[in-house]
Amino acid sequence: MKRSKGLGRLFVITIVAAAVMYGSVVGQDAPTAKKPTAKKPPDAIQQAQIPREVPLDRPEQKKNKHDLSDAFKASRAAFSSDAFQRQPDQGQMLGFDFVRDPLNAMKPFQTFQEIYDADVAARPNLKAAQLALLESRYDLTPRLDPEATMTRGKPLPVGPTARLADGLTWEKLAEMSPDEIRQKGVFPYPELPHPKQATGGQVFPRMQILMFPRLERFDVDFDIPDAFLPEFPPAIFLQSRPELGDVSRGEVVSINNFYRLFKDLVTPVQLDGLRLLLTPLPQEEFNPTDDRKSAEPSLGVTCLDCHVNGHTTGQFHLNPDNRPQHRRLRLDTTSLRGMFNQQIHGSKRSLRSVEDFTEFEQRTAYFNGDQIHAIKKGMAILDRVQVSHMAQMQNMFDFPPAPKLDQFGRLRPALATDSELRGEQIFFGKGRCNDCHPAPFFLDNRMHDLKVERFIAEAPVGPIKAFTLRGIKESPPYMHDGKCLTLEDTVEFFNLVLELKLAPEEKADLVQYLRQL
Repeated sequence: MKRSKGLGRLFVITIVAAAVMYGSVVGQDAPTAKKPTAKKPPDAIQQAQIPREVPLDRPEQKKNKHDLSDAFKASRAAFSSDAFQRQPDQGQMLGFDFVRDPLNAMKPFQTFQEIYDADVAARPNLKAAQLALLESRYDLTPRLDPEATMTRGKPLPVGPTARLADGLTWEKLAEMSPDEIRQKGVFPYPELPHPKQATGGQVFPRMQILMFPRLERFDVDFDIPDAFLPEFPPAIFLQSRPELGDVSRGEVVSINNFYRLFKDLVTPVQLDGLRLLLTPLPQEEFNPTDDRKSAEPSLGVTCLDCHVNGHTTGQFHLNPDNRPQHRRLRLDTTSLRGMFNQQIHGSKRSLRSVEDFTEFEQRTAYFNGDQIHAIKKGMAILDRVQVSHMAQMQNMFDFPPAPKLDQFGRLRPALATDSELRGEQIFFGKGRCNDCHPAPFFLDNRMHDLKVERFIAEAPVGPIKAFTLRGIKESPPYMHDGKCLTLEDTVEFFNLVLELKLAPEEKADLVQYLRQL
């Protein structure tokens, strides 16, 4: 009996303790306990490629004279035959060896360390030269709209930022003929070059590198100021769950958190596709070989390193489908929002499905269109089932809500301002925007050639895919190379190239309308 009472007392105490714990969880009255601060998990991809230091307390761990000798150099290898002495170059490969010598090596047998040291030394001058170029073309002082923002609150930059030649105004420039603009060299939007064209490759903005140091290159810096880039992290919208709005919860989706964030939002197939989109693959500048531009060997980059949260943060590289090197174009990373409604993919290649684009991208943009480099650095052959899973997830990324638009992509007059309504009339009329960007998705799934070479002595660009304008306020900078830093710059660009002769008030109204898409 006494034992029974003791057990009963223990049972009551246990129940009370459990109730106290439960109350602390759901916010009911309970003793206050200091919650441990949750530490942000480190980047799993970075952690996976960093070996841990261990004590060198065993003899086999210590380097010996043989380990430190130069016996492993190619030049010290013994000849397999005396006959080579009578052959050209004594049977040796004294020129470039593709596998041995890194890309951009200036001489055979050049080591990674030599290239690294030279690139690091040249980097400050490279950065200064690109900044001087940008400042000669643009006013880089951010002017931010006091009210208009992107989804998560980043203020919209206001332009135009392009500098005009002395004595010119936008109105005077618009009155000039294309030939006159070309002859006088006053077109304000020339092609924006890669800061290091000879090498090219993917370059990430500083705000992203601070979170993911594995994305930093030792040879070149990102050039466009943060004020003119999309917000970071970008919002995420799912076309399958529109009632949820932004599902990013203020986080950059990575291999660390994707399962927690999306396990209850998407299907198992889509979730697996997201995993693959967050899995690093060897890439031209980020890979395990000496032929890289990261200080340490790398597992590579993920699809969503470039298309952060299914969107973009303005990363750039070179178009992979053109040669020679100096003829290639700088390419701004585009958003994956609205991929479900696109019929062609890629600025130049015009691939006809998301699956084809996903599969082909790994062998083009990842390796600058060079499969030989891919084989050297670790090309991943993606199974078509895996590719279809990736495509399934990409097709879930939706545009931001546009509350002022109806289901046909037209403004709801009761919600729109007079300026926005006037801008809509210009968009579908005098501005001719609708010719390439018809509602409701504001794209026509075609490629168009603006023939900008009429205005400037530069090589023709040729046809470029017209991308969607839905959610356009969240995707600065604009055009394929990011040459237009703001929507105002973009309107000025098209006012010149299409010879529209819009009045200042019409251009302002058009910008107000574009912000509502």
